[in-house]
Amino acid sequence: MESYGAVTGAASPRGAQEWPARTVPVSGVELLVRDVPGADAKLPPALFVHGLGGSSLNWTTLGLLLNDTVRGIAPDLPGFGQTPPLPGMGGISEQAEVLSELMTKEFDQPVHLFGNSMGGAAAVALAARRPDDVASLTLVSPALPHPRVSASALWFTAISTPRLGKAVLERTRRMPFERRFKASLSVIFGEPRLLPPEVLEAYEAELRARDSQTWGTEATLEAARSILFSQFARPRRSLWADAAKVRCPVLLVYGGRDRLVDSKIRTKAQQAFPDARLLYLPRSGHVAQMEHPELVARAFRQLIG
Repeated sequence: MESYGAVTGAASPRGAQEWPARTVPVSGVELLVRDVPGADAKLPPALFVHGLGGSSLNWTTLGLLLNDTVRGIAPDLPGFGQTPPLPGMGGISEQAEVLSELMTKEFDQPVHLFGNSMGGAAAVALAARRPDDVASLTLVSPALPHPRVSASALWFTAISTPRLGKAVLERTRRMPFERRFKASLSVIFGEPRLLPPEVLEAYEAELRARDSQTWGTEATLEAARSILFSQFARPRRSLWADAAKVRCPVLLVYGGRDRLVDSKIRTKAQQAFPDARLLYLPRSGHVAQMEHPELVARAFRQLIG
């Protein structure tokens, strides 16, 4: 297995641009799906999957960088972005089912699958279930079970607790927006002060849009419970067992300043997949595809080249 060396130079992301949006009926919900603009219809397909609290817009910069290599789509999963929730469909396994149905509807050939955080966990589950239909798997800070108790694990435990979790989230939403915005930036990004203004503006707009959605709290609680429960799954049913079933080449991307997924797990993750490469970005946070998209794009091209 090949491992990329540590990269210390952070490239400036391209402007976050909205992709054309449409809806696709999947599993009883109208799933909002965005298409990468400018991609040739003859290019191989790609599917970009966001994490908990994110949306399809988390992939706009990387998608634009790769529109000469793949023709990609990115959904808003049920309960996130502009897709309404579907009761009982907010967990990792259920998200994998939604993505599987979307793949069947949209593509007639193996897909290059991308996933971030919880979306990375769902992508692993999907690649294990449909190994012949996934050409490559790129995982940015995937929410794989961690053997050590971390601050993020304690947070998931708190918000997964009945009554307490809802109270914590609702109290957080009552905080002044600017305070929450700055706190969110420090948690998600490795170096928020280096983000271009257009990326900050796009992220702020997404956070404000999330505030206006009535379903946000319940969707977050359901997703958080699923991540917590995945930590305690039996070995044969765990995401680590799924990782061992993945046949395609895998690119693992970890940020040294990730406050939600401990990058120290990267060695265990690389060993879990039969064919995995590692891109470690010391200055990135939880969303390297937004902070260092050029480096992620280059590593992906090397993966499939």
